[in-house]
Amino acid sequence: MKVVMTLLLRDEVDIIDSMLSFHLNAGVDSVIAMDNNSVDGTTEVLESYARGGVLHLIRQPERDRFEQGEWVTEMARLAATDYGADWIINADADEFWWPRGGSLKEVFAAVPARFGRIYAMVRHFVPRPETDDVFAERMNVRICNPGFEKNNPFGPRQLIAHRAERDITLNDGRHTTHTSLRALNGWYPVDMLHFPIRSLEQCELKYRLRWTPVVAAGGTLTGVYLLAYEATRAGRFEEFYERFVVDDASLVDGLAAGTLAIDNRLRDALRMIREGKTEALRFEDVLEDGYLLELGRLAEAQPDVLTQRRIDELEARIRTAEERLSSRLLRALS
Repeated sequence: MKVVMTLLLRDEVDIIDSMLSFHLNAGVDSVIAMDNNSVDGTTEVLESYARGGVLHLIRQPERDRFEQGEWVTEMARLAATDYGADWIINADADEFWWPRGGSLKEVFAAVPARFGRIYAMVRHFVPRPETDDVFAERMNVRICNPGFEKNNPFGPRQLIAHRAERDITLNDGRHTTHTSLRALNGWYPVDMLHFPIRSLEQCELKYRLRWTPVVAAGGTLTGVYLLAYEATRAGRFEEFYERFVVDDASLVDGLAAGTLAIDNRLRDALRMIREGKTEALRFEDVLEDGYLLELGRLAEAQPDVLTQRRIDELEARIRTAEERLSSRLLRALS
């Protein structure tokens, strides 16, 4: 069983070393990383892992271009054809794929042979007031009620891991658009611990990366990306960022309301890795606070469920319109 991770990134020096060391101790055998012309020290971190023989580095110099689907597809196919992968995880630098019981290898080995795709449930961690600590030392607060709003970066989401396939195609969201692999639905054996916003500087770089090519191409921004773009143009990006930061008072309120939870899994794992205690790493399947709520929210957010909800809403509006029309006709006849 060989697990290969693909990784597309730019300017993630605050998190990339932790991300790589974690996964290489959680069951990933090797990494194929594409560096989109980083300038903050990320490239040097990647080069150090490449020298260690566990990472294949692809340099993507076009900084004004960001073709996620195309580039991730390229790496996934390379993992299948040249790196002997059995299973592939297509990740971003802010993602930590936490197996719920055993290592990632053990999770994938337990998948029946007729299935080729499994899903990880995304668990969002919120930014906390900035300090000089490593991000995981202060970012141990997780959202328990991910919202559906388009302007919310912490919505219910799932991501796939898949068996190696030579001609697989993935889209910009890293979901398969061309594959013969059958999905195992309704089972989430991996938590994807997500740290999308970690500091003001990182947040601004993150959103600028996403909206710059869209604006340059004359495209339309929506949701949180539109809000970030408008805030940048108005010189109010710090206000945009601060709306997501959870200070101590907000944390107390969120814990009491059950909308936030303390989650030290990653913090403790990274401490063990830094101290060389990797043999003590454990990935136990713990049904912690908020899991079932988030699972329910994720199920509600699936495309077929959302489609049915829209159909129900449309039917309700039609019934209301018909009732009003009937009432007007009756009044006119009388």
